[in-house]
Amino acid sequence: MTVVVVRNQVLSLYSRLLRLSRNWNAINPVETIVERQYIRDETQELFRKNAKIKDQAVIRECIKEAEARLTMAEHYKNPYPRPVNLPKRSFSKKEGKRVGKAIQKFNEQSRPIYIRSTDDAVGKST
Repeated sequence: MTVVVVRNQVLSLYSRLLRLSRNWNAINPVETIVERQYIRDETQELFRKNAKIKDQAVIRECIKEAEARLTMAEHYKNPYPRPVNLPKRSFSKKEGKRVGKAIQKFNEQSRPIYIRSTDDAVGKST
């Protein structure tokens, strides 16, 4: 993908998220304003945090995450990220460096795309 295509994709996604924040209606009408504010603030924070990323692969991952969160918010009528349930065998009673790295890798692979922005690693990848 060229830089122009990626830039247009990011700007389009940003405007879709801001439009969603303006038109959002919560299941509980009392929470509508709070949820609208959350969507707007989260969108602005994450886009500013990732504004300096130059690596195309990292940008594509961020776009995937934003699209997944947008789709899930619209589908479930809940703007907040869904909790992550780690699979069985993700913790081991055995001690050791090798077992620890394998479990850490397993947990990382089990982490869904829509929750990756909570990791500090995305913001540091430039």
